[in-house]
Amino acid sequence: MIDVLYFAWVRERIGLPRERLDTAAETVADLVAELVAREERYAAAFADTSALRVALDQELADFSAPLAGVREVAFFPPMTGG
Repeated sequence: MIDVLYFAWVRERIGLPRERLDTAAETVADLVAELVAREERYAAAFADTSALRVALDQELADFSAPLAGVREVAFFPPMTGG
């Protein structure tokens, strides 16, 4: 099981702040593909992954990063401000 957290407009498009999933995904990209295949709201949220950042167990990562041993995946837009 893995906890998936959604922030900002990602959360708004999906309609959930978090969910716990049982996944066979090996990488973040695989997880995104599983989510997109589930429902249209996930497809809308992940339509442009270049506009998203991902953190694995609160450490920034790439979409090619492996999920082995990861307990939490968080998706969020890039932070701006000063």
